Amino acid sequence: MRSAVACCCGCTARATLNCPYQQPVGEHLKYLVVAGNRPVACLAWGSAPGALGPRDRFIGWSAEARRRHIRLLAYNPRFLILPWVRVPHLASHVLGRMAARLSRDWQQIYAHPIYWLETFIDPLRFRGTCYRAANWIVLGRTTGRGHRAPTKRRTRPIKAVLGYPLRPDFRAQLGVTQ
Repeated sequence: MRSAVACCCGCTARATLNCPYQQPVGEHLKYLVVAGNRPVACLAWGSAPGALGPRDRFIGWSAEARRRHIRLLAYNPRFLILPWVRVPHLASHVLGRMAARLSRDWQQIYAHPIYWLETFIDPLRFRGTCYRAANWIVLGRTTGRGHRAPTKRRTRPIKAVLGYPLRPDFRAQLGVTQ
């Protein structure tokens, strides 16, 4: 149990679960979900990537609006239901509870809310079923260039981009003017 929890929290137990997780940069929150006194899941949330084509097109914001409001988005780099847990629909339930709670927690820690959640899914390894069941929106795919790639060539796996607006007026909150 310690290895899985440590891995999700960014500690050194990566060998146990083949965990590529790294410590988030910038604003971030980590959650350990417990049932009774047993951990059942863990999640990490962090600062969103600066430019992400599918998300930026869906939101419809300008480069200037993105620059001013990017801090109002949270990226989910890690979500793990611990390997011994077998509870139907737990993953989508946890995502729904996180969507209801995260902005309030972010406001308390970082003095600003969150209006949009996003994550990447490696479609060669996962289908993103729990995100889809929790009503996340499939926005498109990454280019596979990675963060601040020096060339236009693909250097990383192409990932599916999923997003979740936390309020009906999320676009207005993110500086989109119609």
